[in-house]
Amino acid sequence: MRYFVTGCAGFIGSHLTERLLSAGHAVVGYDNFATGQECFLEAATRSNNFRLVRGDVLDPASLRSGMQGSEFVIHLAANADVRFGTEHPRRDLEQNTLATHAVLEAMRENQIRKIAFASSGSVYGDPAVFPTPEEAPFPVQTSLYGASKAAGEGLIGAYCAGFGFQAHIFRFVSILGERYTHGHIFDFYKQLTRDPRRLRVQGDGRQRKSYLYVHDCIEAMMTALEKAQQAVNIFNLGGQDYCEVRQSIGWICENLRVTPAIEYGTGDRGWAGDSPFVLLDTAKIRATGWSPRVAIRDGVLKTLEYLKANQHLLESRR
Repeated sequence: MRYFVTGCAGFIGSHLTERLLSAGHAVVGYDNFATGQECFLEAATRSNNFRLVRGDVLDPASLRSGMQGSEFVIHLAANADVRFGTEHPRRDLEQNTLATHAVLEAMRENQIRKIAFASSGSVYGDPAVFPTPEEAPFPVQTSLYGASKAAGEGLIGAYCAGFGFQAHIFRFVSILGERYTHGHIFDFYKQLTRDPRRLRVQGDGRQRKSYLYVHDCIEAMMTALEKAQQAVNIFNLGGQDYCEVRQSIGWICENLRVTPAIEYGTGDRGWAGDSPFVLLDTAKIRATGWSPRVAIRDGVLKTLEYLKANQHLLESRR
């Protein structure tokens, strides 16, 4: 299969690109390197089946040209910093929703009919049911990021109905692991390298979150792409458990052998749209035979060890 991967130099994109190449597929990677890292593509660039195109998904001509000859598009490029949506209200619209429309149009013009899309558990807002199933009714959206991903899903569904596309939509929990460059572990480690005596936490630390290790995530995606063949296939991707932010802080501090004074914020969320409880029902993806192998605590520690070994990344995201 000839794959076209947007966001190929990102956290998930670079791992997925390597996985596709290892399975014998050809991959054209597309990235503008706004947040992606060239070092994440070192293994991919050694493959004769990989070609890198530097371009922005909001550049229609570059996108259309780069996509020519591909058979399957995996659209991962996005703004993934949920916290700052209210500071930059157009960013999620442009980089998530309008970018997804641009990808769909480039596919239509190139007569490509298969797409996989990185959505998010954020589309469920503050759900009433836990674990939250794929069939849960969409609530009022609580973040611009979640709203932009829900809109992207809607566009993809409409292209499936109107133009005969086939889609795999993945609603992720937060992903952990090697090449992780944003999120609470990144933020806490960065703070503690600067001052191990103090740690500031957004919210009261009681937020309950589910996480998934990146290689478990990639295997879930590959399994779904192989086995799910409906017109629109929607999967929650996550584990079956969760942890409190305070627990994760404990694991991080123990690993770093520090005992900082912890300054918690107030309230049950750290920012607008920060759902205080995230736990997705993953029975649908587990019915394919997939199950996660790495527990949350181990995923946190693997992520931390990677950041300790790659401290240059601490300055790559400001």
